[in-house]
Amino acid sequence: MAERMSTLLLGDRSLLSEVIRDALTDEIASGSMPAGAGLDEKQLAARFKASRTPVREALRQLAASGLVELRPRRGGVVARMTPERIMDMFETMAEIEALCVRLATYRMTPLERSQLMQLHESSQAMVDAGDIDSYDRFNREFHETLYRATHNTFLAEQAMAIRTRLNAFRRTQLRQADRMIRSREEHNQVMESIAQGDGEEASRRMRAHMLNAATALGRYIAAHEAWLASDR
Repeated sequence: MAERMSTLLLGDRSLLSEVIRDALTDEIASGSMPAGAGLDEKQLAARFKASRTPVREALRQLAASGLVELRPRRGGVVARMTPERIMDMFETMAEIEALCVRLATYRMTPLERSQLMQLHESSQAMVDAGDIDSYDRFNREFHETLYRATHNTFLAEQAMAIRTRLNAFRRTQLRQADRMIRSREEHNQVMESIAQGDGEEASRRMRAHMLNAATALGRYIAAHEAWLASDR
């Protein structure tokens, strides 16, 4: 992370804000930065050796995900999110993703199917390298491609809105054991069903994929909480 920061200090501020956002995301989602903790722009800028502009953008993105509450003239604080609330969100997302992939299977064009396959195949190198950041970006693009392939703009908008709220947790669950490997295997199963034109099976597999992600997140948080407790 330090190496990535140093390469971006003189680079694109939007990329720098993503680095800051991802670092804070991992700390918040894992519980090492607890609910109610203050997020001071000046202190964060010093910590990440950045100006306050990318810090402010990172906090804005975290607020959009529901991880941070921004208060006028008081800065940001880590929002209070219960495990039950997070699981409710994953359950809702699982049903929406299942619907999206079922419609996409029947409605996507041959070109869209080919592009989705190429996108999926590109993720193998990320898994082999253990590159969570790249896989996280790929994962977003993979699912968003499926939303667009439904050719239902309203459904795609709703899926994107809920996904935005869950982006932080979907990223963090990739850190649990071999979750990234399993995630790609589950994507592969979904792709097999799409290739066979079986929207119902693709839907079932996507629902299972999302619930597996929720389970992985729960295990990661539990393990991290245990580590934090032993470190006190």
